[in-house]
Amino acid sequence: MPPDVAPEPLIPPAARWPGRPLTGLRLIGAMRRNMLSIWGPRAYELPILHGKLYGRERILVNDPAAIRRVLIENPSAYEKPAPTRRLTRPIIGEGVFLSEGAEWRRQRRVLSPAFTPGHVEQLTPHFAAAAEGLIQTWTRQGRVQLFRTLQEAALDAAARSMFGLPIGGQGARIADLVRVYGRGPGRPTPFDMIARNEDDFAWFAPGRRAFRRRWLKEVDQIVQARRARGSDGRLDLLELLMAARDPETGQPLSNAEIRDQAATMLAAGFETTAGAMFWTLYLLARDPAEQARIRQEIKADPPSASLAEVGRRWPRLRRAVLEALRLYPSAPLLFRTALEPDRLLDVEVPTGSIVIVAPWIVHRHRKLWDHPDAFMPDRFDGKEREYLSGGAYLPFGAGPRICIGAAFALTEASIMLASLLDRHEVRLDDDRELEPRSMITTTPSIDPWFRLERV
Repeated sequence: MPPDVAPEPLIPPAARWPGRPLTGLRLIGAMRRNMLSIWGPRAYELPILHGKLYGRERILVNDPAAIRRVLIENPSAYEKPAPTRRLTRPIIGEGVFLSEGAEWRRQRRVLSPAFTPGHVEQLTPHFAAAAEGLIQTWTRQGRVQLFRTLQEAALDAAARSMFGLPIGGQGARIADLVRVYGRGPGRPTPFDMIARNEDDFAWFAPGRRAFRRRWLKEVDQIVQARRARGSDGRLDLLELLMAARDPETGQPLSNAEIRDQAATMLAAGFETTAGAMFWTLYLLARDPAEQARIRQEIKADPPSASLAEVGRRWPRLRRAVLEALRLYPSAPLLFRTALEPDRLLDVEVPTGSIVIVAPWIVHRHRKLWDHPDAFMPDRFDGKEREYLSGGAYLPFGAGPRICIGAAFALTEASIMLASLLDRHEVRLDDDRELEPRSMITTTPSIDPWFRLERV
C-alpha cells in the first residue's frame, strides 16, 4: 500500500437485520433471541419510525432533537414501561434506576454526592487492586476467555470500591447467577409485552421471584460482612451511603434502601463495565496498530506512577473506550411510556405510547455518523464534549436520568485496561463467528479466546 493511502478502517461485527418486517409472535420470538436484531435497514436511515405492537403505538426515535425532547426537555412526560420494570426489577430492586417521580428525585439527591469526581478519584486504589488481581490470574493462563473473567474482575472492583472487600469466590457465583438470569427468567415473554402494569401476569414468571431471593441473599452477605468489619480508614461507597443525608430533609437511607442501592450498583455496574472493557479489548485485538499506539501512550505515563486525574492521562485509550461504547453500547435500548400526549417532529405521541430511544441504532445511524459501522476512535479527538451533549451519542443515557455512575465506570475501565495493556499485548485466538446480542446489556454471542503476550 502506498504510504500516503490510509488503511481501511476496521468493520467489526454488528447484529443481523431481519429479512422482512417483524410483527406479532415473530417479533416476540426475535426479541427473545436478540433485541438488537429486530430492526431492518430503514431504522438506521429514518429520523423516526413508528408502528403498532399489540394495539399500542411504538415509536423509535433517532433524531437528536426528538431524543433531547424525550430525555432532557420533557422527561416528566415519560416513564419506564412495565416490560422494562418487569425484566429488571428482580436484579435492580427498588434502587434509583427504576424509581420514578418524587421518589426518584429523593434518591438522586441523596446519592449524587457519593459520585462526585472527588469521591470517584478516592476509589481508584480499589480499581488498581482489582486490576492487579486480574493480571496475575491472566499471566498464569496465557490463553483466556476475556468476557467471563472481565465480569468477575469488574465484580471484584465493584466489591472493593463499594465495600472495601475483595469478592473472592463469591464473584464467580454472582456472575453466574446474573448470566443464568439473562438466559432464563430475564428473557422477555409475550406476557411482558402485553402487560400494562408491572404485576400483570406475575404468575407466569416465577423464576424471577426465586432469582430475586437468591440475589438479595448474596448482596446481604456482602453488606453484612462490610458492616461487621467496620471502618478501616479507606473510603468506600457503602460508607458514603451510610453517611448520606437528603439535603432537603436531613433523612438518611434506611438499611433496606442501602441494600437496594448496593444491589443496583452491583448489577448495573459490573455487567456494563465488564462489557465496555471486553468490547474495547476485542476491538483493539482486531486493530493491533491502534493497540500499539495506546500502549505507547500508557508506557509514557504508566498506571503505577500515580492514579490521579485518570480521565486525562490516557486520551487515546479513552477515545477507544468511547468508540467501543458507540459501537457496542452497554445499555443499547431505552424504553419509555408516554404519560401524556406529546409531539416528536411531525409525529403525534398519544398517551400510553411506547417510545424507544435505541443507542444501538442512533450510534450507527447513516445520517448521524461518518462510517457508522467502522472502529475509528479518533472521531472523538477534540469532540468528546460535543458528542456527549449533542443527542446522537448516548452511552450513559442523557438528561436528568443520565447514569449516575458514568464517571465511576469510565475511571474503573481506564485503570484496569491501562494496567493490562501496559504489560500485555492482546491477540484474538478464535476463528468462530461472533455476534453482538442483547436482552438487557450488549454481550457477545460467544466468549472468544484471546492470547496475552508479555511486552
